[in-house]
Amino acid sequence: MPESETEYDPTLGRKFIFVTGGVMSGLGKGITAASTGRLLANAGFDVTAVKIDPYLNVDAGTMNPFEHGEVYVLKDGGEVDLDLGNYERFLDIDMTFDHNVTTGKVYQNIIEKERAGDYLGKTVQIIPHITDDIKRRVREAAAGSDICIVEVGGTVGDIEGMPYLEALRQFAHEEDDEDILFAHVTLVPYSKNGEQKTKPTQHSVKELRSIGLQPDILVGRCEDKLHPDVKEKIALFCDVPTDAVFSNPDVEDIYHVPLMVEDEGLDEYVMEHLELDDEALPEEQRDTEWRDLVTRDKEGTVEVALVGKYGLEDAYISIHEALKHAGLEKRVNVERRWIHSEDLADGHDGQLDDVDGIVVPGGFGSRGTEGKIEAIRYARENNVPFLGLCLGFQMAVVEYARNVLGLERAHSAELAEETPHPVIDLLPEQKDLDDMGGTMRLGTYDTEIETETLAHDLYEATTCTERHRHRYEVNPEYIEQLEDAGLVFSGTSGRRMEILELPEHPYFLGTQFHPEFRSRPTRASPPFVGFLDAVCALDGGEN
Repeated sequence: MPESETEYDPTLGRKFIFVTGGVMSGLGKGITAASTGRLLANAGFDVTAVKIDPYLNVDAGTMNPFEHGEVYVLKDGGEVDLDLGNYERFLDIDMTFDHNVTTGKVYQNIIEKERAGDYLGKTVQIIPHITDDIKRRVREAAAGSDICIVEVGGTVGDIEGMPYLEALRQFAHEEDDEDILFAHVTLVPYSKNGEQKTKPTQHSVKELRSIGLQPDILVGRCEDKLHPDVKEKIALFCDVPTDAVFSNPDVEDIYHVPLMVEDEGLDEYVMEHLELDDEALPEEQRDTEWRDLVTRDKEGTVEVALVGKYGLEDAYISIHEALKHAGLEKRVNVERRWIHSEDLADGHDGQLDDVDGIVVPGGFGSRGTEGKIEAIRYARENNVPFLGLCLGFQMAVVEYARNVLGLERAHSAELAEETPHPVIDLLPEQKDLDDMGGTMRLGTYDTEIETETLAHDLYEATTCTERHRHRYEVNPEYIEQLEDAGLVFSGTSGRRMEILELPEHPYFLGTQFHPEFRSRPTRASPPFVGFLDAVCALDGGEN
C-alpha cells in the first residue's frame, strides 16, 4: 500500500491509550482494549485504534493462517493481523491500512528515503529516524478522532518491540500528561494451592519501567476476578493506585468483556485520567445496544459444519464471529463443528449427516479442495443450507460443472493447471500482467445484484459493497453452460461473477467476496443471516 503523505495536525486525535502486554502473548489485550473502546464510544466519543505488529513482514498477506491466524482484509485492501478485525467489530468502524504499523512498513519507508537522499548524508539510526516514523504513523492514524487506542503486539522485553516502546516513551514526553494513558495487561495465574500469583505481573512491570514507561493502569487476565488483597499487593509492588488495578476474568463469550470492563469501572477510570468526564454523555444517555444484544435470551441451538483445511479457529475467526452475529440477530446459539476438508476427499463418511448447515470458507492452495467439493455436493444433493465464501464459491462452480454439466476433471486453473475444463481461471486481461500482485483483487468493490433473486432478498438492494481477496474468476467461456444448467449468477461486477445461487434449493449461496469481514455484532452480514434463517426453518431452531 502507498505511504500516506498526509501532514498530521497534533491537535487532532487528542487522547491516546497505549496498551502493552506482559508475561505471554495471546492474553487478550486486544479484546480488553477493544472492549474499553466500545464503552468509550457508548459514552459519545469518536474512538479509533492502531495495531502495532513488530514483525518484519510489511503486512500479513503472505503469512500462513495456520501459524498466524486469519489474514484480515480492510476496505482499502490492506492485509492485516486478525486483531484489527476485532477492533472493527467492537468499535463498529472501518479502518485503513494506515491503522496497522509493522516493522516491515517502517523500515521499508526509512530505507527508501535514505536511498532517495532525503536524509542529506546523515547517519540513519533507530533514534530518531525509526522512532519518529512510528510516532508519525500513530498521530496520522489518530487524526480526527477523540481517542486513539494503540496496541503494541507481543510482550514487553521482546527485542522486536523495543523501538516501539522507546517511541511511546518519547510520545509521552511530547504530549500533555492528561492526554496519555498507559495500560498494561498481564497474566495473574493460579498456583496449585489456588492462590492468585502476582510475581509475573511484578516482573513484567519491572521490565516496562526499566524502559522508562510507568503504567497508569494494570489489567490482570485471570480465571476469576482478582481478590481485593491481590489488587492491593499488585498496587504496592507496581506503584499504581489500588483503584487502578482491574480484573479481566474469563467470560463465556468475548462480547461479554465490555460488560465485565464496565462492571470493573475501567472505562470511568480512563475517562477520569484523560479528563473526559465533563464531555462524556450522562450514564442514562449512553448507548446500551451492545449490552441488550449480547445478553438477550436464545431460543434454540443449531450446529453448522465449517469445512476447511486449517485446524485452527483463528484461521477462520471472522467466519466464526459472523455466524455468531447472525445468531444474535436470530436469537439462536450457533455451535460450529470443525471438519477437516482433507478427511472428506473420498466421501463424507457420515461426518455431515447430522449438521444443520455447511459453510465452506476461502483459502489458497490445492490441499483439501477435493473435500470441499465433496461437502458442496452433499449440501446440494441433500438440500442442506450451504454458504460458500471466496474459494468456497469457486469450488461450488467446479462441483456444479463436474456433477451437473458432466465436465470431467473440471477445476480451477489456479489449482490444477492441466484441467481440460478451467471453469475458474484468470481473466484475459489478468494474464498479460507480469506482477503476480497486480492480479489480486483486494479490498472493497461494488456488486450489481439481479432483482427477484435470493441475493436481492438478502441485501434488499440492487447493489452491495463487500471486501475481496482473490485472484482467479469464473471463466466467462463457461458461464452460459452453467446458467443453462440451472446455476444462477445473481451478482456481478462487470465481467466478474460475484454471487451464485440455486433457486430450487432451501439455501445454496456462494460469494466471491468475503462478507464476514464487514459483519458486526450490531450489523450481522446478510448472507450469514439468510443462511441461519434457512437453517432454522429446516431445523426448527433446536437440536
